[in-house]
Amino acid sequence: MKTTLFLALGLAAALLSAPASAQSKADKTFITEAIQGNLAEVQMGQLAQKNGGSDEVKNFGKTLETDHGQANTKATQVADEMKVTAPTEPSAKQKKTYEQLSKLNGSAFDRAFAQHMVADHKHDIAQYQKAAKSKDTSLAGYANESLPTLQKHLQMAQSITKGRKTSQR
Repeated sequence: MKTTLFLALGLAAALLSAPASAQSKADKTFITEAIQGNLAEVQMGQLAQKNGGSDEVKNFGKTLETDHGQANTKATQVADEMKVTAPTEPSAKQKKTYEQLSKLNGSAFDRAFAQHMVADHKHDIAQYQKAAKSKDTSLAGYANESLPTLQKHLQMAQSITKGRKTSQR
């Protein structure tokens, strides 16, 4: 009887801890991807300042470099608290996008860059909104604190794409 009780309690404990470890894995994945994203955005911002054709794109690039550099400092601190090894470079997909954009200059760069930034920031906002609901208060705090900046970046990128469409008419 005691053995059955211990087995039942052990099974219950295992079942209760399973969602926590799954959540923890999702949190670790998020913070790793957030750091890679910040690193990529800093590099993209630098590229926009170099290859951009308009002052608007170059200024947006400077904003990306500054804001994502600051965000990465905070994300790295959260990763340390979570005992996650922070990546030191963007993902392979992000590197490929950088390489593609680095071959463009002027208005062609501006157009492709702005379109990429709109799609990228829409994706990021969705991911950060999910992370903002994490039980890990450091992670949730970082995500919540980052959302207004990401939304500002999305608006800036959308403004650039709208401006390009208007100027092409």
